[in-house]
Amino acid sequence: MKLETKKIDAVKRELKFQISKDRVSARLEEVYKDLGKVAKVKGFRPGKVPRNVLETHYASIAREEVLKSLIPEVYQEGLEQEKLAPIDLPEICDVDFKDGGVNFTAKLEIKPEIKLKEYKGLSIKRKSAEVSDDDLNKTLDYFKKVQGQEEDKPIDDAFARGLGYPSLEEFKKVLKRQMEMEKDRQNRFDVENQVVEALLSKTKVMVPQTLLERQLERRMEEWKKHVKEHKMPDEEIKKKEPEVRDELKKAVERDIQVYFILDKIAEEEKIEIKEGENIPSKVMEFLLKEAKWEEGK
Repeated sequence: MKLETKKIDAVKRELKFQISKDRVSARLEEVYKDLGKVAKVKGFRPGKVPRNVLETHYASIAREEVLKSLIPEVYQEGLEQEKLAPIDLPEICDVDFKDGGVNFTAKLEIKPEIKLKEYKGLSIKRKSAEVSDDDLNKTLDYFKKVQGQEEDKPIDDAFARGLGYPSLEEFKKVLKRQMEMEKDRQNRFDVENQVVEALLSKTKVMVPQTLLERQLERRMEEWKKHVKEHKMPDEEIKKKEPEVRDELKKAVERDIQVYFILDKIAEEEKIEIKEGENIPSKVMEFLLKEAKWEEGK
């Protein structure tokens, strides 16, 4: 096998392969041997069809089988030789049987090269999950409006019983716990977002376009499904599609950049990823342990 590797940009590679005549001939021999066991040709018993007759009847099938088996095999050898880690299946083109050998080109995208800057000791602020009396009262007023209660009606034990609680005090306790849990969840999201923003500000990542397009199409399909379930007319969907695509493209690009950065950190820190775990959550856990925490409001 001869291989010529061309670097198109930071993530694109073009590999040109030449498979020798001897290797192709040997694989053809194996293919015709297998075909000879099952081929049906008038005037010959199964397994007794001469090679030259098989070539007359099955040449195109034999060549196709050779390509189907040799190209993936040789492509894999090329990846190992060049130490490349593709992020998706390659585009195989320019396939040619030439002088008994086979030439083909594989176009692929690899993980972007990432130069990490300091990612330990990031400054993080976590807001308080405490719920004030003012927050609680605003939420009670919201419940009052949802219930369609008149403005002059008091929020009292009777109001709480209407919601399934024995007293207003008991309802306030439950409501406060729920609000604290929601605040805590939002604070966790905010903390992780601070980490992400810090990493993105320090590190440049070139996003492979095929990966971006594939993820974007998936997100667009999810959006269409969601709005159709909520009865948005097809004409309205079509009208909104360009705007939504632009917004989603930015979000998807950001997500991919973050994934590759976290993946690189996992590699640098030799973070073990067990079955059932995923790289982002495991690395985020590591970064939060290493962060400098500050009091927030």
